Amino acid sequence: MRHHDRRRFFKDEEQQFLTEVALGSIAYRVAEAGEVLTTITAIDDGDRESWFAAWNGLGERLAGAAQATSGPGARDLWLRAAGAYAAAFFPLLGTKGPERFTPTWRASRDAWANAAELLGGEVVAIPYEDTTLPGWLFLPAGAPSGGRVPLVLVNNGSDGANVNAWVQGAADAVERGYAALVFDGPGQNAALHLQQLPFRPDWEAVIGPVVDWALTRPEVDGERIALIGVSQAGYWVPRAVAFEHRIAAAVADPGVTDVSTSWLEHLPGSLRKKLAAGDREGFDKTMGIGMRFSSEARFQMAFRSFPYEIDDPFDVYNAVLEYRLDDETIARIRCPTLVTSPEHEEFWPGQSQRLYDALRCPKELVSFTAAEGADQHCEPLAPALRNQRVFDWLEGVLR
Repeated sequence: MRHHDRRRFFKDEEQQFLTEVALGSIAYRVAEAGEVLTTITAIDDGDRESWFAAWNGLGERLAGAAQATSGPGARDLWLRAAGAYAAAFFPLLGTKGPERFTPTWRASRDAWANAAELLGGEVVAIPYEDTTLPGWLFLPAGAPSGGRVPLVLVNNGSDGANVNAWVQGAADAVERGYAALVFDGPGQNAALHLQQLPFRPDWEAVIGPVVDWALTRPEVDGERIALIGVSQAGYWVPRAVAFEHRIAAAVADPGVTDVSTSWLEHLPGSLRKKLAAGDREGFDKTMGIGMRFSSEARFQMAFRSFPYEIDDPFDVYNAVLEYRLDDETIARIRCPTLVTSPEHEEFWPGQSQRLYDALRCPKELVSFTAAEGADQHCEPLAPALRNQRVFDWLEGVLR
């Protein structure tokens, strides 16, 4: 249950959270207060179809306006269109038209690409195994000619759109004089929707190639590369820097030591026992019965398993069990590490403290509270405050 009912717009938790994300992104020109508040008045609480219609309609209107505009006006319209489409596609696997999921994601991606170009972003392709990972490199204004600047790698979470990475670190990095890289790892955005690359637990196999690529860029100071991770990247970032020691500083928002707890806590005890016993037939049969009678259960399974590219419930739950950090792995982390600890963390409560306690490197734990309007998972209503504290810490580590 979410706290602070006085600021609720919806009883539906998903719609409430996404509304808060939209409102928080106003600070980065990814939303407009009047547009958000007007859009949500057209939505029936808990109804995903009306949610999609309202946000998709806003995205289409903004994209149309952007096409007829130029300069900074077009940039801001494209940013807001990307944010609106990102809100729209989130619940589509829970509707009668799930085939709209990837096309609506693509509309958000295209709007973001247009905005990124107007923001000065360079489209890049990062060599990865037998393919490449897509991304955008942003350089700060006034960077010294022939000089090198620190680089911030912004690692998205399990379902964040590209425009969310702009809000969650890239914009502030550029403003503070850093280069910033927004990229898609396996299971994220284009790497998932277009390349069918699924999540993987050994994220050092992703960040290693990203660092290799960064070191080829003459603008980048290879001794000052920071890695910021949000949501499920609160697991991926510490996992990566435990093995990839070319990263100079790491941020986990929040700290995540065991991704699977957010899955297992919703399972009845009988299903947990079947999973632990390796009873595939019994587990899948019981899950199938539950999903047959619950559209919400079908949506949650479809949406949460999509980035893993695994259809069988028993297999996807076992895959998620691999996303765990033991004390031995955490002790391998050498670089200074910042862990955020938002009050009322919904998905991985208590894990920020557990990660912080297990770290043996220079470390800091930063709390975000309800009293300052910055509580809950990834501080949705206070990204500017969150970024201020993160980058103030980075200033002391990288400068």
